[in-house]
Amino acid sequence: MKLSWNPRSFVPQVNYRKLLASLPWLAGGISVAGLLVISCSSLGYTVVAPPGIPGAEFVGSEECAQCHEDITRGFKTAAHAKLLVKSENVEVLGCESCHGPGSKHVESGGTKGTIVNMGRNPEGCMNCHLDVKAQFDLPYAHPVTSGKMSCGDCHDPHGGPATKGGGTQLARMNETCIECHTAQAGPWIFEHEATREGCTSCHSPHGSTNQKMLTERNATLCLKCHTQTQTAPGTLLIGDRNHAGFMPRGTCWTAGCHEGVHGSNTSHHLRN
Repeated sequence: MKLSWNPRSFVPQVNYRKLLASLPWLAGGISVAGLLVISCSSLGYTVVAPPGIPGAEFVGSEECAQCHEDITRGFKTAAHAKLLVKSENVEVLGCESCHGPGSKHVESGGTKGTIVNMGRNPEGCMNCHLDVKAQFDLPYAHPVTSGKMSCGDCHDPHGGPATKGGGTQLARMNETCIECHTAQAGPWIFEHEATREGCTSCHSPHGSTNQKMLTERNATLCLKCHTQTQTAPGTLLIGDRNHAGFMPRGTCWTAGCHEGVHGSNTSHHLRN
């Protein structure tokens, strides 16, 4: 197997048509529509076919750079640029692995509808991120599949880490959330220390089976950090106070005790 790398764009290059044609056992009986994932022990890796543009051909990332130099210039720093596919049949692909073949887009001078635009079509991202696609189908999720949001509102696929503010940049991660959730931003006189760990310490950013997209239901979420101690039957100490009578009322924030879960200006017990 040969490893190919485009030195100008640092984008993995694969001729998917030749690659798929080189697998004779696919012939007959398999219909490819949008996404094709092939996993085989003889290959040793997974092949994901790019989105299709009817009648279009691949033109290569260098052609894209003619108009989108501001994007392609910094793409070598993107997490997506680190993806490599090994193949003996290699031609320029790069940007088109996500946006589809670009000949019609180039010929039309950039006419809308001639290329896959991830900002309007989240399916382009979900072709690869199948686990995330499933999360958006959960009962409580960000409205991406309905078109009210796009993956690009929180992610930057063209430069740096795909998740804005990821890794050790927790402050920036929170800033991404509070662009929309301004009421939870504060500042607060008494802040909930959990917010320093990032919004995702309590919330599942794509979707959840729990209300408010919480990672855990009811008081279970709070008890992950607020240690409980049972010193006697019928006693449940949390913060040196017996909570045995409070827990049946509901969640910690709906039982009339700790409504200010993000922060409070009146109480260090996070009461509004």
